[in-house]
Amino acid sequence: MKKFFSVNDEFVNSRLDRWFRKNFCEVPQSLIEKNIRKGKIKVNNKKRKSSYKLNKNDRVIIHDLNFTENLNKKNIIKYKATKSELSSSSNMFIEDNENFVVINKPAGIAVQSGTKSIRNIIDILRHTKEFEGSSPYTVHRIDKETTGILIVAKNRKYAQLFTSLFRIRKIHKTYLGIVLGELEKNKGTLIDDLIYYEGNKKIKAEAITQFNVIDKNNNYTLLKLHPQTGRKHQLRKQLFVRGYPILGDSKYRISNNYQDKKNVLMLHAYKINFSISGIKYSYIAEPPLPFKHVLKEKYLKIY
Repeated sequence: MKKFFSVNDEFVNSRLDRWFRKNFCEVPQSLIEKNIRKGKIKVNNKKRKSSYKLNKNDRVIIHDLNFTENLNKKNIIKYKATKSELSSSSNMFIEDNENFVVINKPAGIAVQSGTKSIRNIIDILRHTKEFEGSSPYTVHRIDKETTGILIVAKNRKYAQLFTSLFRIRKIHKTYLGIVLGELEKNKGTLIDDLIYYEGNKKIKAEAITQFNVIDKNNNYTLLKLHPQTGRKHQLRKQLFVRGYPILGDSKYRISNNYQDKKNVLMLHAYKINFSISGIKYSYIAEPPLPFKHVLKEKYLKIY
């Protein structure tokens, strides 16, 4: 039995495999590729690669597919937000308009669901009144334990726009970080080749971060950090390799690194700036109370 789908404005320029997961079924990439090769997934009655970019009014034809036994259940589990999370969610919003929101993400919650963490911001947002009639789209991420500014798009058009702006480095982020030790220089640029692994493949990626010292004493430094690249754990790694680990970091730390009982990471996405169609946008996320408490405890001033 054949099923026919017409591509609407929301999915113009979307990859065929991504459209399939969003509109038909969430399955592993290998199964999509296999059924495309067999001709069971076609566009306008022609075979297309999974990377094919869809056009408006393209006709996707799906023939005799049954993935019931092959579904990876972990991939389709959605986190169900608690009543408490939904009632308090309004406190996160810094900006809410028809195309995107800006939130102040709390610590201890991932942006998206993963193998180690089902609870996530995206699944919570999709059930809030701010996303009634729309869906949340991830356009960038911050670490689970990092607090602060996160942009979430409300439609595919703005999701693609923000993704492009991040890729060409037209979105500028500022972080606040409290580190162990006193930096010698008050400003400068950190440049490193960070190593990552994809399976057994070793990948080297350049990481660039500008920094300014806001306040410091013999034991601790409060930094303003401006990442120019967006590598995984970039700020945490770059400071750690120089002997200035971020307080509360359980992964990148030295033996005498500060850790409180709750192991709160002292890294906060403080500010973000970007322009869309000539209009400038700038948002600031107030640091959480644990961050302010540590500043006071370590005799550091933010303002």
